[in-house]
Amino acid sequence: MERVFIALGSNLGNRQDNLNRALAALAATVAITARSSVYETDPAYVLDQPSFLNMVVAGDTALPARSLLSELKRIEVDIGRVPTRRNGPRVIDLDILYYGNQVIETGRLVVPHPRLSERLFVLEPLAEIAPDMRHPGSDLTARAMLERLREGE
Repeated sequence: MERVFIALGSNLGNRQDNLNRALAALAATVAITARSSVYETDPAYVLDQPSFLNMVVAGDTALPARSLLSELKRIEVDIGRVPTRRNGPRVIDLDILYYGNQVIETGRLVVPHPRLSERLFVLEPLAEIAPDMRHPGSDLTARAMLERLREGE
């Protein structure tokens, strides 16, 4: 089993229902051990879209990282995600933030998530449930990354 952290976000349709459906679908392959509060956040990168609901979950999975990524993409499609512009609006978005303490870089998968340290909408819920979780690349805790990001605002 591997401890994973997954970010969930939604800004189209019934956002809370989309998160709930994703959580229910995740339960088939990830034993969720912690879940953050739900945060309403302004969009990042592409600003002309509705606000998001975001959260982070921690859990344990027997799936290898690439298989977990495939499962997350399948869940997104099942809930109704369709391809749009990069960082555009979406029914659901599921991202692997951490896969144990592993550093993974393949064409389809980069873990830890490469933009984790620049995303308040990820760091706030992550720091809520795992403030002392250390980034295997920088060795900074989730709390420290959040503080650095807030200081830069």
